[in-house]
Amino acid sequence: MADPSMISAALQPVCGFINNTGLPAATARQFSSFFCIKRNWRALTKANEYLQALEKVVQEEVTHETNQLKKCHPLVELWLRKVDGVLVLVDDIDRECDRLMQYSCFCNYSLVLRKRYRIGKRVLKTLKDLGELIEQGNQFKEFGSKPLPDLVEDRPRIEAFGIETVLKDLREYFDSSNVGIIGVWGPGGVGKTTLLNTFNNELKEWGSDDQVVIMIEVSNSGTLNIEAIQRTITDRLGLLWNDAEAETTRARSIAKALSRKKFIILLDDVREQFQLDYVGIPTPDSQSKSKLILTSRYENVCYQMGAQQSLIKMEYLGKESAWELFRSNLSINAVAALESPATNNVVREHAEAIVKSCGGLPLALKVIGRAVAGLTEPKDWSLAVEATKDDLKDLDGVPAMFNILKYSYDKLIETQQQCFLYCTLFPEYGSINKDKLVEYWMADGLIPQDPRKGHRIIRSLLSACLLEHRKSDSSEVKMHHIIRHLGFSLAGQENIIVKAGMSLEEAPSHREWKTARRISLMFSDIEDLCIPPECKNLVTLLVQHNPKLERLCPTFFEFMPSLRVLDLSHTGITTLPVCKTLTKLKYLNLSHTSIESLPEEFWVLKELTHLDLSVTKALKDTFDNCSKLHKLRVLNLFRSNYGIRDVNDLNIDTLKKLEFLGITIYAEEVLKKLTKTHPLAKSTQCLSLKHCEQMESIQISDFTHMVQLGELYVESCPDLEKLIADSDKQKASCLQVLTLAELPALQTILIGSSPHHFRNLLEITISHCQKLHDVTWVLQLEALEKLSICHCHELDQVVQETIDDLQSKTTGMEHGSVQNCRGKNGFSEEQEIHGMVDDAWDEYNTFYQNMTKSGRMNGIEHHVDFPKLRSLVLTDLPKLRRICIPREFPCLESIRVEECLNLRTIPLGQTSDCQRLKRICGSYEWWERLEWGVKDIMESKYFIPIQDK
Repeated sequence: MADPSMISAALQPVCGFINNTGLPAATARQFSSFFCIKRNWRALTKANEYLQALEKVVQEEVTHETNQLKKCHPLVELWLRKVDGVLVLVDDIDRECDRLMQYSCFCNYSLVLRKRYRIGKRVLKTLKDLGELIEQGNQFKEFGSKPLPDLVEDRPRIEAFGIETVLKDLREYFDSSNVGIIGVWGPGGVGKTTLLNTFNNELKEWGSDDQVVIMIEVSNSGTLNIEAIQRTITDRLGLLWNDAEAETTRARSIAKALSRKKFIILLDDVREQFQLDYVGIPTPDSQSKSKLILTSRYENVCYQMGAQQSLIKMEYLGKESAWELFRSNLSINAVAALESPATNNVVREHAEAIVKSCGGLPLALKVIGRAVAGLTEPKDWSLAVEATKDDLKDLDGVPAMFNILKYSYDKLIETQQQCFLYCTLFPEYGSINKDKLVEYWMADGLIPQDPRKGHRIIRSLLSACLLEHRKSDSSEVKMHHIIRHLGFSLAGQENIIVKAGMSLEEAPSHREWKTARRISLMFSDIEDLCIPPECKNLVTLLVQHNPKLERLCPTFFEFMPSLRVLDLSHTGITTLPVCKTLTKLKYLNLSHTSIESLPEEFWVLKELTHLDLSVTKALKDTFDNCSKLHKLRVLNLFRSNYGIRDVNDLNIDTLKKLEFLGITIYAEEVLKKLTKTHPLAKSTQCLSLKHCEQMESIQISDFTHMVQLGELYVESCPDLEKLIADSDKQKASCLQVLTLAELPALQTILIGSSPHHFRNLLEITISHCQKLHDVTWVLQLEALEKLSICHCHELDQVVQETIDDLQSKTTGMEHGSVQNCRGKNGFSEEQEIHGMVDDAWDEYNTFYQNMTKSGRMNGIEHHVDFPKLRSLVLTDLPKLRRICIPREFPCLESIRVEECLNLRTIPLGQTSDCQRLKRICGSYEWWERLEWGVKDIMESKYFIPIQDK
């Protein structure tokens, strides 16, 4: 018989005739599927090969996007699944076609025809499916999409014991549509914070339609700290903080932002009833579907806050849970001693006695457990029992805890104990800067003049749970309020007076001063200290952050011969009283005061090791006293009105022990001397250049010998035109913070090839530089985290980029309709004249976005210009029209725009890699005028309204 392929070839003209005569398409396809199967199979094979290649390209793009912390675009994901399915189908068809073609004659003719008809239809249909998939794949322009920002911030994940029941009750109230406010009450240290942390993390795991979950530590002090609550809310919402803003104004702004969201607010440790609207929290109701959960030590506070119908009491732990919590804090060796199979296990008996004495209070179990964590011998455990054996069966909250917690204190060596008690001098609601704390300790005489020793003690206090890490800042620590009250109970024995953060208007009585060794009056409203107290034993006096304090009586220090630490920073004082009796003083902080001069007899403070005069904007004279203080380790005159105006003023060469120098220089000649291998150069960490007339340029390489220079502040230098950060291949620069302020002639900033002297810059502030039209040079700062530009009235672009620049980055790409434009700002003169700049710029932006949407250009990785930028602040830039072309901002969290009404675009789009964005702040007027294709989408997610000043 004849070969079927020969029959097919013979009948092909018939198929063509059928098509040409206009027979129905379905009939034509049936003829084609039967008689043209071989041709269709070859077409299917080619389409299959093309689809496989296209799938590989798409998959590579998806992999690239997921590596950038994006997720696969849903349409692309669906397409890939369809491709997987159709490729399996093609493999099956290939096998069937192979078997069909093995027939060389019409044996079993009817069977062959049926097979040929069925397979031919499958080939034709699959070929059509492949064509559609190929067309869809070629049209993809977005391969990844940015995941939605987290609605809930993770809280510390600590294994919780015995909270299952109360957690279940909390969930039931939370799920009720009739409940808006839920209260949880119980004694201090019972685990209320642990409960909220656990619930917060469950919300994250469950997922919900809530738009924000905020947890707030309401009070670590006796009085409500509205500012601290507002700061927490603004940070979580992405609102920028303004210290000058009144609390009531700030509350209205917060309330407006919260009212636009479905929120869950967790208030931890509410000690007194307060009006929610005072801090800016709208009262939740059934209509808003928002929730507020609060914890307190007091049942009546929960009632007063609105939780009358939804109140939960948190009980002490049961025996089993208490034991497991205590055991979890012991070392492996201690646990082994507890579980020894010996018949008379004395260690276990002692441990059970300690657990029983804790009365089921989780905080006591945790602290005491860590205090005895390494004990293995019965004798040591016996001593531990004796230390905690006071009658604790009537334990009723915090006061009775101190006998338990004191054991952790007693385990410290004497120096550690004194350092711990020193921490009680700080306000409960605040944090403690570790470096400042160590400086205090050294000056007070608690530790040697070795900062490393101080930081080791801080670590030991953290390990003993007597201090805690500050979540947001590793440079700060805090003290739990219960532990601090323990410190208070012990501080009285050490003659320590703590009035910090109590809003005092008057100083303590003379009787209190008389026997005091350390006094803290910081963060209050004291207006004057007009009577000299008699306190011959006083060693530390902390009066900082009393803004109303303007006067100390002339003899205030007359009866303080033992004083070693004196902090008067952030007060309004204009003069320092006679200080000739302060011969033992080691630490003096007068920063951020209005002091005009140092006393002439200031030189008698021979023991002074730390003198801070930074930001003393009224200081005129020091009477050359600083050069006579030979023991100074720290001398800070950074941004002080008093500075070096003449080479001969530099009379501090004798300070051989100087480790930290902050200085203000008023003449270029002095600057040159300081930077030419001067001994002081190695100590300079903060440098302010101010009113340096006739200084036309600054070259950062001139600061090479300032090996520790971390901050440079250039201000009011009228002739400065150029700043040069040249290349530096020898040694990495330490410069991290740069401020350029009130420089009317500055118009050029040049940065050399990498590595250059600005390569470690983290923060830049540019203010009142009226000749700057752009700051394109910031593109070269790969470490930059914060950029702030304000009051630069001629700035029309942040980054000036021409189309030539774009083409230079995209060599080998098709330039499409983009033209070479060599006029101003990269546009042709004709475009400028006829007002076509905006249209050309739009075309430019669109083209750039198309090229960079996937982060790759023609197979070449796209360079990210702002890899670490977190914050961009633009204020009072009336001519600013654009920031830069759309690009990736992988770390950008915040954009704030004020008084920049001509700025009509933001360099972000739906496809921009900006997964960390939290907020875009600006006025409603500016937002309404914004010409941005995704504005409506971005408004609900990121826009935070503010008022222009």
